[in-house]
Amino acid sequence: MSEQLSEQEILRRQSLEALRAAGIEPYPAAEYPVTGLSAEIKANFSDDAPRREVSIAGRIMMRRIMGKASFMELQDSEGRIQVYVSRDDIATPEQPEMYNTVFKKLLDIGDFVGIKGYVFRTQMGEISVHAQELTVLSKSLRPLPIVKYKTDEEGNKIAYDAFEDPEQRYRQRYVDLVVNEGVKDVFVKRTKIFNTMRNFFNEHGYIEVDTPVLQSIPGGAAARPFITHHNALDIDLYLRIANELYLKRLIVGGFEGVYEFSRNFRNEGMDRTHNPEFTAMEIYVSYKDYNWMMNFTEEMLERVVLEVNGTTEVPVGDKIISFKRPFKRITMLDSIKEFTGFDLAGKSEEEIRGIAQKLHIEVDNTMGKGKLIDEIFSEKCEGNYIQPTFITDYPIEMSPLCKRHRLNPELTERFELMVNGKELANAYSELNDPIDQRARFEEQLRLLEKGDDEAMYIDQDFLRALEYGMPPTSGMGIGMDRLAMLLTNRQAIQEVLLFPQMRPENLA
Repeated sequence: MSEQLSEQEILRRQSLEALRAAGIEPYPAAEYPVTGLSAEIKANFSDDAPRREVSIAGRIMMRRIMGKASFMELQDSEGRIQVYVSRDDIATPEQPEMYNTVFKKLLDIGDFVGIKGYVFRTQMGEISVHAQELTVLSKSLRPLPIVKYKTDEEGNKIAYDAFEDPEQRYRQRYVDLVVNEGVKDVFVKRTKIFNTMRNFFNEHGYIEVDTPVLQSIPGGAAARPFITHHNALDIDLYLRIANELYLKRLIVGGFEGVYEFSRNFRNEGMDRTHNPEFTAMEIYVSYKDYNWMMNFTEEMLERVVLEVNGTTEVPVGDKIISFKRPFKRITMLDSIKEFTGFDLAGKSEEEIRGIAQKLHIEVDNTMGKGKLIDEIFSEKCEGNYIQPTFITDYPIEMSPLCKRHRLNPELTERFELMVNGKELANAYSELNDPIDQRARFEEQLRLLEKGDDEAMYIDQDFLRALEYGMPPTSGMGIGMDRLAMLLTNRQAIQEVLLFPQMRPENLA
């Protein structure tokens, strides 16, 4: 099927050929020297300073054609800057029609150009670049959706005719980044979150590592995996759902502390807080426990938030969330008792199933004791924790990789950090008893056979590693996408993923 072009696309292709006919290559291969960026040029301009010569490059976002002289707005990686373009300056003996034909007729909004000239202030007071040379760098064959802005009575900038349909924005992120202000800032801030966290760990002497994405056993979490096939070995493999078991192998091997920013994959539902491909950070430190990790986690998060936002207070919707240490701490069973009135301590699986039904929580016979408790907490408690709160001491059935509580063998030394009604971090005093670990895995296998398709598989090699001895260790994981959502005040995970998963688009 031949491509159906709009009238504007046809005109742009005609302009492309006209440029070539005029001896101008619309996609030149040579390097273009850039000596200044828009924000830096405007920040460093002084009316009293000597005239500054600059070479800038960017995308044309606006033009005002006015006879022998015109203005355009150029957008680079830092923002926009106005450019004054005069026929007498850019027309040359070699290209006498550079202004009247090339600039006025053959260039379009969206095209990339290079400008050499000097910085000045216009009569209207706007810092601009006076063009003395114009170079075509790339011809845009599709017109951009042009977002227009107006200022209200209170001085706020308001967009109209906006490129705002979420599906279009996520599918065409390259357009979203160009035309919508603030989108790029979200991803710059996301990178700053990662870098600050990485620097914090490195300062403590911990080592960043890489572990396998293709795994023979999908271990380290309770989730449904993606399955693929390796032709040469003729075996099925799984995209990792977590990297926990490999990081613990490294602790067995003698690393004192390791961490990884892990791309994980879970073959589950998609919504505003879940994407099948996501990023988690996991860190494991030997000779520590979950009490130490709580202190470490709140110190690290306070530092990240302060570095990224300049304050420990973060606006999230209509709420202000404070990441100032210390964070509140409460046990899971105390939380359930507080919000439901039911004390689940010492209750059997059937008793807890009955309590869930009294609370009008949908349950079924595939759910074991841990899954039932998790459902009750999720439905009745989790959403109440807006400010950062450590939920501690989970029942043993919920945590097959976690050490038993030193004071109560029915519980584990585990915490989850709840923020804005969602889990942000999960941490354990890690189970390092290989006999206990094997028994926990076997219980997970029974749940798998019972119909729980999120129960864990038995990883025999991991058990073998534990049998060589793993020191007391604490581990912690953070959902990096959720953290990015919090710190950029975005309500959907798709807003902090450059290319979120979408249904295939029919472009034929």
